[in-house]
Amino acid sequence: MSKLGTFVWGIADQLRGVYKPHQYGGVILPFTILRRLDCVLAPTREEVRALAGQYSDGALDVQVKRKTGLSFYNTSAFDFAKLLEDPEGLRANLMDYVTGFSGNIDVFERFKFENELATLDEKNRLYQITQSFAEVDLHPDTVPNAEMGDLFEFLIFKFAEASNEDAGEHYTPRDAIRLMVDLLFAEDNAALLEPGAVRSTYDPTAGTGGLLSVAEERILERNPQARLRLYGQEINDQSYAICKSDMLVKGQDPGNIRVGDTLTDDQFWDRTFDYCTSNPPFGYSWLGAREAVEKEAMVPGSRFSHGLPGVGDGAMLFLCHLVHKMRPAHEGGGRAGIVLNGSPLFTGAAESGPSKIRQWLLESDLVEAIIALPTNMFFNTGIATYIWILDNTKRPERQGKIQLIDASSFWTKLRKNLGSKSREVDAASRDRILAIYDDFEDADPDLSKVLTANDFGYWTITVERPLLDDAGNPVVDRKRTPKPYTKRRDTENVPFTYGGNVAGDAGRDATIKAYVAAEVLPHVPDAWIDEKKTKVGYEIPFTRHFYKYVPPRPLAEIDADLEKQVAKIMELLQEVEK
Repeated sequence: MSKLGTFVWGIADQLRGVYKPHQYGGVILPFTILRRLDCVLAPTREEVRALAGQYSDGALDVQVKRKTGLSFYNTSAFDFAKLLEDPEGLRANLMDYVTGFSGNIDVFERFKFENELATLDEKNRLYQITQSFAEVDLHPDTVPNAEMGDLFEFLIFKFAEASNEDAGEHYTPRDAIRLMVDLLFAEDNAALLEPGAVRSTYDPTAGTGGLLSVAEERILERNPQARLRLYGQEINDQSYAICKSDMLVKGQDPGNIRVGDTLTDDQFWDRTFDYCTSNPPFGYSWLGAREAVEKEAMVPGSRFSHGLPGVGDGAMLFLCHLVHKMRPAHEGGGRAGIVLNGSPLFTGAAESGPSKIRQWLLESDLVEAIIALPTNMFFNTGIATYIWILDNTKRPERQGKIQLIDASSFWTKLRKNLGSKSREVDAASRDRILAIYDDFEDADPDLSKVLTANDFGYWTITVERPLLDDAGNPVVDRKRTPKPYTKRRDTENVPFTYGGNVAGDAGRDATIKAYVAAEVLPHVPDAWIDEKKTKVGYEIPFTRHFYKYVPPRPLAEIDADLEKQVAKIMELLQEVEK
């Protein structure tokens, strides 16, 4: 981390003894936001105070926006410099300063900042902390937005690490974000270069706003004249506060960042977007949202009407949500990118909720690509993760096809681990992945597979065996139909593509018949299939598609290695005996 991060983190040491480590963030984060806003407002402070003497409420909002270009302001007589001039009245003056912000600054109440000021004042730490923050210049000319975002993420990680909390719930590593954003924009590069291009990006799990910020950065790098409107919703109060303050400084509409549970209360229910991004928490339990989600699932065509995952893992709910937030195809279409763990690829049996969701996504031709990331990419877990790219207006050559990219080997080692994160996807690795994506069907087959929905579909068939009497004869019912012996019942999965079938589910009867004849009856001639129990399932066995058989080493080679190890052991034993 930079000297800035080290400096701000060092301020937290002043809280030692007054606060426990897991409580530091409740002080340092709002003070960081306050100092950032203070620096941003400094050049126009006197002009705003003059306007405040002439206008009020909505009229003042309009005048400030017109004169300064800022969508927020502060009418208090104080700033950090003046606050330090009155140590005895510091607490009251700080509250005057905080309450002097325009109505769209609701971030400090999310930290319960007034309570923290009372504690700091009581423990004689308030002046010390205020003075320390007054010494750092956080104006965007000194600390660009990207660096400020890195600072917030560094602080959150350090606070979470100190208390063994889950830092990964709050934000996504910037290298993963950059890759996802580049993949998201890959199909629209030409359109994004047009003069005056305007697009919208939405994140329903916005966290501190990292995905939104990087999306804006990448577009402006391509086209400084472009405009990206950012929208986000976040359930965590502190993360929301950081995200909103960051958007304010960027000149974004603060009303586009909202707080609340996306699953139970979609704050943008009436909007769709050009781009959607998300990194929902891995293994997220949606038990608290269960009643609302299940109620919505009963409405045909709603966000969750296509199926429900297990209550212990709600990642696929956010996947479904993103699809419904993409701009409709008839309005130009939309794209979405989401980071998920491996469970959405394969969890759930045939016709379970997860399988039905995959069926809907694949049969609707919404999945464009899935990219396997390196392990140890995230701060709180070393598990395998994947980026899903969705598109409801695929270009012709990609229609009906899904590209799988194995990018698990594209990484460089970090100089110093950050929690579980020991690897990153650097610029060179990111370029390689994008090249594979662009090459599509011409890409290296060891790293890329282009498949169809049929390649992921299967039937689960129920194989029955007859119940036998004591004489070994089948027991039959009144219709002379053999009764099944439930203890010998079995199920098998038959791929849609078995025997070269290209008709998908439409080729069910012939394909299953051929499978039974070749794979079942030669081993159990008395078996039959209960067709009423046949179920349709979809899974994406990512690892299986990239599996490479490695033959075992020759026995002679293994024996030679064993002999060497035995010889070493014998030498050690001889030394001990001496």
